Amino acid sequence: MITPISKILIVGGGTAGWMAAAALSKLLGPQGPKIQLVESEQIGTVGVGEATIPQISLFNRMLGLDEDDFLKRTQGTFKLGIRFENWRRNNHRYFHPFGSYGSDMDGVMFHHFWLHARQRGHSTDLSSYCLQAVAADENRFLRPVANARNSPLGHIAYAFHFDAGLYAAFLRDYSEARGVERIEGRVCDHTLDPQTGHVTRISLEDGQSLDADLFIDCSGFRGLLIEQALETGYEDWSHYLPCNSALAVPAEHTGDPVPYTRSIAGRAGWQWRIPLQHRMGNGHVYCTGFTSDDAAHDDLISSLSGTPLRDPIQLRFVTGRRRKAWNRNVVALGLASGFLEPLESTSIHLIQSGIARLMTLFPHQGFDPAEIEEYNRLTEIEYAYIRDFLVLHYRQTERDDTDFWRHCQSLPVSDHLQRKIDLYAGNGRVSRERDELFNETSWLAVMHGQGIEPRGHHPLVTALGEAEVDARLHQILGVVRESANHMPTHSDFIRKNCASETGANMPA
Repeated sequence: MITPISKILIVGGGTAGWMAAAALSKLLGPQGPKIQLVESEQIGTVGVGEATIPQISLFNRMLGLDEDDFLKRTQGTFKLGIRFENWRRNNHRYFHPFGSYGSDMDGVMFHHFWLHARQRGHSTDLSSYCLQAVAADENRFLRPVANARNSPLGHIAYAFHFDAGLYAAFLRDYSEARGVERIEGRVCDHTLDPQTGHVTRISLEDGQSLDADLFIDCSGFRGLLIEQALETGYEDWSHYLPCNSALAVPAEHTGDPVPYTRSIAGRAGWQWRIPLQHRMGNGHVYCTGFTSDDAAHDDLISSLSGTPLRDPIQLRFVTGRRRKAWNRNVVALGLASGFLEPLESTSIHLIQSGIARLMTLFPHQGFDPAEIEEYNRLTEIEYAYIRDFLVLHYRQTERDDTDFWRHCQSLPVSDHLQRKIDLYAGNGRVSRERDELFNETSWLAVMHGQGIEPRGHHPLVTALGEAEVDARLHQILGVVRESANHMPTHSDFIRKNCASETGANMPA
């Protein structure tokens, strides 16, 4: 007999906890399991993951959120991609856009035609053929235009920057309106079933005891249930990604927010710049083996364009993942499940994808081992593929100006990543695994941006003839230019559609 889950307990709030609560309360409905979330106001959340990728729109639409209201409530701005500065070499920059380059021709990916022209002496950069890249460079933004036919304006992919703390508060309101019960308290103990080893209840410092059938661990790096209770184990990936510390600090705006995240490589790591309506998010990810905390602090503070609004928060981490994201009757989400530095803004997405997998494989009280194994298999693949994409940024560099960057040139490369590099370096081939988060455009943007030069291109390109290829490239440039001219500035779009009370007065 199948016994359904009757009660779910989410341990920890923050972005992960309230995303889980919102999704579960929406998808399981009022007749579903009882959902409780326990968190303590005395325990701060990390809350620095303010940049996202386009998949966040799927999550928000699933919840039925109004996008303009969401942006007002979270001081949000729009994001067309990420600008990488000083990664290939000092004073070099490139853009990783959320949109595609040009348009494919005769079944061949566009960039092969661009490669063919480039190898014949053409100098137009790849970014010039992407609307998101051009618009970002000019601080423009527009949502997709309905009935735009084949125009790039009809296919504008974008994401958001937002205040993660405000997003969690927004989702708390959403969840509580759908029956989620929030319990204030600090977890101090747990009880395991002596036969199954499942977590049966947790104890709070005030004496409360809370039981459940299914536990969602959103307790951050501590992993109160997944690690401290179940001793799941952790796979350390520091040899792939050596950065182990971060500093985060908000600062005042000194200008209108741009529609992209900035990632600026430094002496022993990199810094982020994330523009919100009311402030600029800043952070420094670094490796303590190559710089000191004091030096990292000085590098961050000296680089700020506006006055800091508080002292920096110090974070320590070990890149990697839990050996099992789902162990017995505990599913770990967010930092409790693992950590990959936010170089490509994947932190919130990993919460989202973990929730989606849980709903696909949602258990009954029997907890089928095959379903748990499948959840863990898919999670492991996702983490590994994202890890490899991040390694590409560090490993494929011309920088040798510091010990850190010389070390990065010798980072290990997985077989998966090596195949990617070899395929592109040969004839510009870009492939995507079925379960891979980043698409062909993303891999192309970073491999080209980091300086991999293909020796050739797809042989079918020459079938069109050089004159025809050049004519089509010129036409695409014109279409992208005309489309960008149609877009308002990012700040004007926000002021017209989704400005908060403070955002309406963004500095010009």
